[in-house]
Amino acid sequence: MNISDIATEEYIEVDVETRLGKVRSLFEQDNPKGIIVVRDGEYEAVISERELIQSHVEDDAKVAALVKPSRNAPAPKVNRHEDVRETARVLVEGGVKVAPVFEGDALWGIVTADAILGAVLDNLDALTVEQIYSDDPVTVGDGDGLGTVVNLLREHGISRLPVLDDEGTLTGVVTTHDVADVVVRGMSKATTGERVGDRDRILDIPVNDFMSSPVRTTTVDESVEEAVDRMLENDLGGLVVVDDGDDSQVVGVLTKTDVLRALTFTEEDHMDVQITNIALLDTISRDDIRQSLTEVLDKYQKMQVMHVHVRFQEHKEKLRGTPLIYCQIRVRTSNGQVAGSGEGYGAESAFRVALDKLERNVLEMKNYRSDEQYRGQLARKLNEL
Repeated sequence: MNISDIATEEYIEVDVETRLGKVRSLFEQDNPKGIIVVRDGEYEAVISERELIQSHVEDDAKVAALVKPSRNAPAPKVNRHEDVRETARVLVEGGVKVAPVFEGDALWGIVTADAILGAVLDNLDALTVEQIYSDDPVTVGDGDGLGTVVNLLREHGISRLPVLDDEGTLTGVVTTHDVADVVVRGMSKATTGERVGDRDRILDIPVNDFMSSPVRTTTVDESVEEAVDRMLENDLGGLVVVDDGDDSQVVGVLTKTDVLRALTFTEEDHMDVQITNIALLDTISRDDIRQSLTEVLDKYQKMQVMHVHVRFQEHKEKLRGTPLIYCQIRVRTSNGQVAGSGEGYGAESAFRVALDKLERNVLEMKNYRSDEQYRGQLARKLNEL
């Protein structure tokens, strides 16, 4: 199957001179599958709802302020005859849920994550949630404010947060869409009200005033096909993964991006490394990253590596023109998941810090499993006495 079978022309086009306030309203009112930005009629970029939330750019600014090359690399382009696997890789590595589809130099349409997942749904029954979900969820307290939510979403580059009460029990979930809804409604009231200063209070709105509850959940033993079918049916970007014996205890999160990433898994001889926000690479290449990871992970031959995901995220802070970068490395192995993260000025520096932490965590996991094996052997010997 190639992308022309599932691409669509259902998108909204805006000029770079359009006010960001209007674009934010378009997401709220029309819920478009994608917003294409053009300059003089030519494709410039794709704007997602998450980018709007993470941006500090004011409503009165023009779209151009958000899509400047110095701030955002343009969304990757997809050829209309590209296959599904490669297109999934393009979306994941670009950190986007929608990409423009081109025929030659002409914009032909857009392709969305939902369209890809719908097309491959019947082939996902062989996977379980346990094989692809993220097992270290970032959560928020039900008494925290909107400002805390925005900071967590921005800091971790994620789209949803499980909401927990004081006892750690799951009470709701808050997403980028929920935040956009609150911001659009709140800013509108603040602008038209008697006190424009009230907009500052929006960030203090408690989470339980705008979170979604009850929460749509899944468990690690459910098939990915069933989980994705529920996401598509209910227009959800992800599901909270809960303990099979206690649906109030959060163990992870499964998102559409996790599923797209699984579609890119290959049987190649070399290690399969997925990189999100690959445009941030500066003095380091994909091959450099793969080689460095191979050197670290090959030290532990008993651990079969199935997939590696490296995510980069740029912060505003800079040192002599080089941006502060956050890097997270997540490795999926036959012994479970292990990760390492770190920050540095430039992608290479951040990657080296994250790689060092990853190696420490891999060694810790290896030693823990060795201790488990020793305790098991000792217990068996004692039982034989």
